[in-house]
Amino acid sequence: MWQQTTDRNAARKALFVSVPWRLNLKNRVDGSPDECSSESTEMIGREELTVMRVTVCQLSDERDGFASDWEGLVAHVKSESSDLVLLPEMPFSRWFALGRDFDPGVWQAAVAAHDAWLARLHPLAPAVVLGSRPVNAGSYRRNEGFIWDQELGYRAVHSKYYLPNEEGYWEASWYGRGEGDFTPVQSGVARIGFAICTELWFLERARAYGQQGVQIIVTPRATGSVTVDKWLVGGRACAVVSGAFSLSSNRVSAAGQATDFGGQGWVVDPDGAVLGLTSREQPFVTVEIDLHTAELARQTYPRYVRD
Repeated sequence: MWQQTTDRNAARKALFVSVPWRLNLKNRVDGSPDECSSESTEMIGREELTVMRVTVCQLSDERDGFASDWEGLVAHVKSESSDLVLLPEMPFSRWFALGRDFDPGVWQAAVAAHDAWLARLHPLAPAVVLGSRPVNAGSYRRNEGFIWDQELGYRAVHSKYYLPNEEGYWEASWYGRGEGDFTPVQSGVARIGFAICTELWFLERARAYGQQGVQIIVTPRATGSVTVDKWLVGGRACAVVSGAFSLSSNRVSAAGQATDFGGQGWVVDPDGAVLGLTSREQPFVTVEIDLHTAELARQTYPRYVRD
């Protein structure tokens, strides 16, 4: 029995990474037959193709704490058999946008740190890993959203467009906005939209994602402790207007640090119900979601209302 269960889980993960979009349960909504009749699909069944285990987290901004948190995250992902792991915003270096004045040395160190840590994503496999990172894009500097999996490797999928510029978050002074491209990205059977931190508040983007068939909107964050309740409201609103699951992971600060990041990653269902929250006591949370729920939610209020 154990071997049969392991085989089924392995096949489900392989499908999550590689199955084309036409296997989406959209077919079940309109009653039309499946287009795929592969042996793997027959073995697992159509229901399981839409069920995934998603992991959100809060990771320390302080580097020694981060290394310990990372070990804990890897162990959690393995024990929970996660299909998808969302990291916080630019997690692999200390938060560099505390000061208003751009420092080329600090920027390059952050870029190099992220380059080095990307090679350490393999222990999270076979889960798909999502997050953001600082990059040099020609003569420009960007905050780049990415998806990584062991089959396709690293994929740049979005550049942060809406940039704050205030005390502790001088992002527009450190890097430029992206091209404003909010195109959904496909990862196996999941259709995903990125809303990196501040982008969450532009809810017209969430609505557009829902209209494009997105089932999961991911929000890597770096937000303060005094605003955690406000950000959760934003995540719930994002889910409701889009009809998609809202996932977010955040940085967290220890007492006495220059930063004051508040943690509290979340998983919210398409009607705004909170399915899971991280905390200092529980920094990693894994929730099983059914993508078919998002397919059905888009047919209900307020998602069906025409623009």
